[in-house]
Amino acid sequence: MTHALDIAADIIAPDRSADLPALVFAPAHEQARALAEGRVSAVELLAYTLARIDRLNPVINAVIVRDDTSAYAAARAADAALARGERKPLLGVPITFKENFDVAGLVTSVGDPAWADNRAQVDAPAVTALREAGAVVIGKTNVPLALADLQSFNAIYGTTNNPWNLAHTPGGSSGGSAAAVAAGFSALDLGTDIGGSIRIPAHFTGTFGHKPSYGLVYNGGLGVPPGKQSLRDLSVAGPLARSAQDLELALTLLLNRDPQANKTWRAELPAPRQHRLRDFRVLLLTQWPGQDRSESEQWVHDRLVAVVQAAGITPLTIEDLPDGLWPDLPATHRLYRSLLTATRPAPRPDTPHAKAEAQALREGSDDSDEIAGRRGPHLTHGEWLEKNEARMQLRQRWSRIFEHIDLVLTPNLVTTAFRHDPNPPKQTRTIPVSYADGVRQLGFFELFNWAGLPVLPGLPATAFPLGLDALGLPVGAQAIGPFLEDLTPIRFAHLLQQAGLSQFVVPPGFAG
Repeated sequence: MTHALDIAADIIAPDRSADLPALVFAPAHEQARALAEGRVSAVELLAYTLARIDRLNPVINAVIVRDDTSAYAAARAADAALARGERKPLLGVPITFKENFDVAGLVTSVGDPAWADNRAQVDAPAVTALREAGAVVIGKTNVPLALADLQSFNAIYGTTNNPWNLAHTPGGSSGGSAAAVAAGFSALDLGTDIGGSIRIPAHFTGTFGHKPSYGLVYNGGLGVPPGKQSLRDLSVAGPLARSAQDLELALTLLLNRDPQANKTWRAELPAPRQHRLRDFRVLLLTQWPGQDRSESEQWVHDRLVAVVQAAGITPLTIEDLPDGLWPDLPATHRLYRSLLTATRPAPRPDTPHAKAEAQALREGSDDSDEIAGRRGPHLTHGEWLEKNEARMQLRQRWSRIFEHIDLVLTPNLVTTAFRHDPNPPKQTRTIPVSYADGVRQLGFFELFNWAGLPVLPGLPATAFPLGLDALGLPVGAQAIGPFLEDLTPIRFAHLLQQAGLSQFVVPPGFAG
C-alpha cells in the first residue's frame, strides 16, 4: 500500500469506514454538515480522500501538487475548532485549487517549465477566503500550458484524463479542477474562465461550474509573473462543485477580497429573481446563427426542452423579444475574439510568426472571426477604446433583454469531451464534431461561440449537467443571467437539481 493508504488505515475508525465512500462524493456543504454533527472527523475525511488520490489519481492525473503535511495540520485544527463548538461554512472540508492560484509554499507555473521554480510566498486572496471559511487545502489541479487550451496537459505535470473516459480530455483550462471534483478527490475547486475554462470542463465531466459576472470576484494572486497588480481583461475566477448550492456558497465567500477596493466598496448580491422553477422566464437558444446544430447541440436542445417543460416552464425564443433588441451574435463574437486576443501581448515584430500575422492583417477581411482574433494583439489604444465602448453598449443591450426574461439557456460547446490530441500547435488542430450528415473537422477557434457569449458583456453563467449521451459521456448546458445577478442562474440550477432534473453522477470505476 502507498503511504497515504497506510495512514488512512491507522486513522479511520472502523465504524466510520462504511460511510466515507458515499461522503467523499457528497457536496461540500453536506460534508461540512457531517463534520459539524460529528459523523466523521476532518482528519478521517482527509485521510480517506488522500488515500483515494493515491489509489486513483495516477489514472487521471488531476491533482498534480499536494501538501499533505499542511493539510493534516489544517484538518487537526478543524477538528479542534469543531470540538470547541465553532462552525464555519467549510470547516474541515478538503478542497483543491487550479494550478494558477497562488498557494503559499506551492509552485505556480501555469504549466510552463520557465516558471517551474516559482514558489508562492503567500496565498491568493481567493485561497485566503476559503481557508478562512475552514477549508482544508489539499493541493493543486492540472492546467494546459499558459491556460490556453481545451485540454489539460503540459511539460511539467503531463496529461489529465477524463474520469468518464480516460482516452478523452476533461477540458481546459480548468480541466484538472473538474476532473478532481468529478473523481471525488476534492469537494470544491476554484478555476478561472475567459473562454469557457470553467464551464466546458464542467460540461465534459458532469459537474457544476459558475463563471461570475466580470469584476465580481477579485482574481489577483493568479498566474505569472508573480506580484503583478493588473488583472487580465475578461477573465474571472469561480467555483466548480458537485452541486449548485456549493457554487452559491463559494461565491458568497469570495466576494469583497480586493485589498484596495474593500476599504470602501462592498458587493452584495441581489436575491435570485425567482424561487420556483415554473416562475423563471427562460429563453432557449441552442442553434448559433448561420450554423447547423451538431448532434451534441441537438441533444442539449431536446433535453432542455424536456427539462423546462417538466419544470412547468414554457420556453421563449428570440422571436418573443421586441424587434431589434436581440444582438447580432456573429458580430459580437468577432468583437469578443478581438478583445480576447488583445489581452495577450503582440509577438515581437522580427519573428516569423509576427511576419505571418502582418501578412494576414493586410489581406484579411474585417468580417472574419479569424482575422478579428489575429488583429487583437495589434490594436492601438484608440481602437481598443472603440471596441470597449461597443462592449459596454452590448452590456446595456443585455440589460434591456433581461427586462423581458430571466435567463438564457444554451449549450456549453458544440461537442462532448473529445479524444486527447496533444499535437501542437492548437492553431492548426481540428476537433471532430458529429452532425446529422456526418463528422466535420472544426478548427480550434471555431469552438468558442457558446463559451464567449456571456464573456464579452461580463454576464454570469452557470454550467449544469443534463445527463449522459449515447456514448456515455456527460452533457451539460449553461444558464446565462443578468449582469451582477449571479444568484439567479445558480438558483435555477439548484432548483433543477432539487427536482431531479440536473444531477451529478459518479463516474464508473471511481465509487468507493
